[in-house]
Amino acid sequence: MDSEVKQILKWEKALSYAGLILCPIVNFYLLEGYTHNGFTEVRHWSQFFNILLLELFAWILFFVFRSVAAALRTETGVLMVFGLINYYVYTFRSLPLVPWDLLSLKTAVSVADNYDFTPTARIVMVALLFVLLLFLEGFCKLKLEKSKWKGCLIGACILLALTCTFTNILQKEDFQNRHRMYNKLFTPVFMWQVNGLVLTWVMDMPFLTVDKPSGYNSREAQELLAQYENESEIVLKEGEMPNIIVVMDEAFSDLSVLGGFSASEDAMPYFHEMQKTEKNLLTGYLNVSVCGGNTANTEFEFLTGNTMAFLPQGSIPYQQYVKEETDAVPRYLKSLGYETYGIHPYHAGGWDRDKVYPLLGFENSLFLPDFTRASYLRKYVDDASCFNKIIDIYENRQAPAFIFAVTMQNHGSYSESYENFTPHISVEGKNSFSLSMYLSLVQKTDQAFRDMIEYFSLEKDPVMVVFFGDHQPSDTVAEPILELNGTTYKTLSQDMRDKRYQVPYVIWTNYESEGGKMDTSANYLAGEMMRRAGLPLPAYHSFLQELKEEYPVISGQRIADSKGERAEKKNFGEKLKQYQKLQYYEMFE
Repeated sequence: MDSEVKQILKWEKALSYAGLILCPIVNFYLLEGYTHNGFTEVRHWSQFFNILLLELFAWILFFVFRSVAAALRTETGVLMVFGLINYYVYTFRSLPLVPWDLLSLKTAVSVADNYDFTPTARIVMVALLFVLLLFLEGFCKLKLEKSKWKGCLIGACILLALTCTFTNILQKEDFQNRHRMYNKLFTPVFMWQVNGLVLTWVMDMPFLTVDKPSGYNSREAQELLAQYENESEIVLKEGEMPNIIVVMDEAFSDLSVLGGFSASEDAMPYFHEMQKTEKNLLTGYLNVSVCGGNTANTEFEFLTGNTMAFLPQGSIPYQQYVKEETDAVPRYLKSLGYETYGIHPYHAGGWDRDKVYPLLGFENSLFLPDFTRASYLRKYVDDASCFNKIIDIYENRQAPAFIFAVTMQNHGSYSESYENFTPHISVEGKNSFSLSMYLSLVQKTDQAFRDMIEYFSLEKDPVMVVFFGDHQPSDTVAEPILELNGTTYKTLSQDMRDKRYQVPYVIWTNYESEGGKMDTSANYLAGEMMRRAGLPLPAYHSFLQELKEEYPVISGQRIADSKGERAEKKNFGEKLKQYQKLQYYEMFE
């Protein structure tokens, strides 16, 4: 009998150790399996590194719990949920989950009920395989005696130190290059798909903080800024300071930039007519750093003049870096005598705006509770109500007003039906409900925008209106347009990928002003706004206006010089290096 028990224990021990080796391997391929085939699409060395990381994690858990089943089930359960969250994040915003998304949990929860979480057959299958693995891991019976806790603690610490060392090696650029690990942060989807999710997170971790630029010196940055200070103080007289209305409209974009398509109706007839006929109008395409989500980054670039090009891909400055009073457009305009208003018809905590707006210099912040008589489209305050709030503030101002509004009407998801709104615009050759919903919503924005411009065109006081989108919609919406033009979001050329980061903008005045066309990027737009308003520029924006002549487009997606050629970090010109140093000084010192 004793020999039979020993034999059973021997087999249980062997099964448990086999589980510690095999289950992390299965976990890796199931984790990637939510969206793609990890065996064929993840590069070979990257597969090995992902599996090794999961092996180390499983053994650490084994020494912590002193139970193989507990260790394996914990790792499998975590990866099952982790992969599922990544799938939905990628589906809704066309970008994978990144470490700094953990700072956005509150924002994500606030909009979660507006998305469709119906699982696909693939998701159900992968989830069921995870559940099956959890069941099988229960047969790994090996447990370590409680009396050996000191040895287990030592073992866990040794393995943790080994994991940290290995992680540090994986984060070295020369090691990444030798082992064909893709490390271009500006293409996060491809990076995740060829490296694997766990390895990508390890490679992303160093970018939670921002290193000083090479050769940075705070004194030199101060001296450089001083060169752009106005030599004589400009005194603005009453009536010379126009009221400035800025609308950053949620997901407002012209998808025709991606290629031709025939729609049953123009989604933005007024906007297009305005671009063609209005004399007091500057217009063009605004190059932004985000697509399908992360609205706050376009907002950050506009309000500060900083660029995401010098920050980690996927990071959210509002949540990661803006922790104290910051030089920004509202603070500067406030110093000139403007009343400053930040408006967002949704929850105050979205992207931490309730904390960030005062730090940027907004005297007044208005959020969802301030829209007591608003009308709604789907589940959001419509743009007409937001624009009416702008007019209400304008009519009750005591001084020239700077009003900055971030709308919500066109926020995703676009796949659900609502009783209070029926999409009516169709695209020939494509039966896409999401695309129809999006285009129909944009048309409602176009109508509300027309009404607001008509109101301000009759005002005697000078008014400038700046209007632009924060980003294009997700790949789900854009894919039908891409297919009509012979491509998909997975096969986009570099030029077409750049166009996914372009949105239209206008700067309009109700008084005579210089018109024209100019493509630019979000970091430059506020400086152009202040220049056209006849306001003296702060030193930082004076520098940017000069830089714009050499590099008219600087965003997290691309940097282009005046000839349209891309600039890479390894061959930055002197002006770009100066910009990077000045931005570090502005943000962190």
